Amino acid sequence: MNSNPIRILVVEDHHVVRQGLIALLSVVDGVEVVGEAADGIEAMKEFDAKHPDVTLIDLRLPKMSGVDVIQRVRANHAHARFIVLTTFDGDEDIYRALQAGARAYLLKGMTVEVLISTIRSVHAGKSCIPPVIAQKLAERMSTEQLTHREQDVLEQIVRGKSNKEIGVELDISEATVKTHINSLLGKLGVTDRTQAATAAIQRGLVQLESLGDIRL
Repeated sequence: MNSNPIRILVVEDHHVVRQGLIALLSVVDGVEVVGEAADGIEAMKEFDAKHPDVTLIDLRLPKMSGVDVIQRVRANHAHARFIVLTTFDGDEDIYRALQAGARAYLLKGMTVEVLISTIRSVHAGKSCIPPVIAQKLAERMSTEQLTHREQDVLEQIVRGKSNKEIGVELDISEATVKTHINSLLGKLGVTDRTQAATAAIQRGLVQLESLGDIRL
């Protein structure tokens, strides 16, 4: 066993997945799991207590998102190394995670060999972005970003609100709502509200769990 193993913190809200990762890593030479967390707040506490070399973290967590955890930890620990391990491959998810400072972005369907090699590479100071993730990131970088107001309108569209209801919710005129919708449709490369809502969810522009009740 390596006398100086790579110290790992595992952040994952699904108990079975978290315990599976811990069990997997416990038999890998040169790696030691020093902590675990089931939500974002607990993750920050564990990081401060254990100071791991590498943190494996999911994006969608209770209490605080994975992106927020990465941003807040790195604000105080600039050299903290994070590997995102998630089922979400939307280009906005990828963009936000890497912008926050994640060194690698892996989907949970990856092989054990890829996970272990990524941990070792990130620990060595390298970044690891699989080709499929890099392609999605490139697509995200080439598209025009939504304004804050367009983002607000898009979230209301996903909720199933009408133009009139959106106007009331955001305290803007119905004509202004239509202007924002026309603009965001163009930026998303879609032709109607249904396509816009679908694109928003697939790309990670809108996260369903953050919206509460949604009209179906």
